[in-house]
Amino acid sequence: MRVVPGGPVLVEGPIEVVGPDGTPTTCDRFVVALCTCGGTRIPPLCDSSHRRRRPRRDG
Repeated sequence: MRVVPGGPVLVEGPIEVVGPDGTPTTCDRFVVALCTCGGTRIPPLCDSSHRRRRPRRDG
């Protein structure tokens, strides 16, 4: 598992994540990105929404 500062948590797949309501989400990708910002449209998986939520720093 790897935590990306300001981004998702990366986990080696395949994985199954069980949500708070007991609903399982299965992903068979080699590396799975789990959302930590809460802005994703496909929870618990990251859809890169965190990139749109904060201003980009150049340099």
